[in-house]
Amino acid sequence: MSTSYYISTDKKLLNVNFIHNYIGSISYWGKGRSLKEVESTIENSLCFRVYTKDNIQIGFARVVTDYTFFGYIMDVIMDEKFQGKGIGKQLISFILKHDVIKKLNTLALKTKDAQELYIKYGFKVIGDSPLWMSIDKQKLE
Repeated sequence: MSTSYYISTDKKLLNVNFIHNYIGSISYWGKGRSLKEVESTIENSLCFRVYTKDNIQIGFARVVTDYTFFGYIMDVIMDEKFQGKGIGKQLISFILKHDVIKKLNTLALKTKDAQELYIKYGFKVIGDSPLWMSIDKQKLE
């Protein structure tokens, strides 16, 4: 990641208002989500925050996981002023290299418009769903 940006998993540093505003007002998947709901999702997830070098939050993603076998990437967001600069791609790369995520057998997500992006990271479309994708390392015997 450029020296202008960095990523942290420290939940104490999250700008919950930024996250709530984006998800509840801008995103197609979470419109109307309340602040209390956003706080609950953060509390129950492994969170990744993207900061500027001035400690301003510009991005976020979370993974709901059992920390052993399964994870579900959710709420991947990037401040609109910083979209198209490759920072979101760096966030996904960071998540996939995280020690907890690397050991999971299955990592899933849903997306309406970013399938081509996630395919580059090894995700495959699940069945005939237009939304569900996964990386599945589970071996069938």
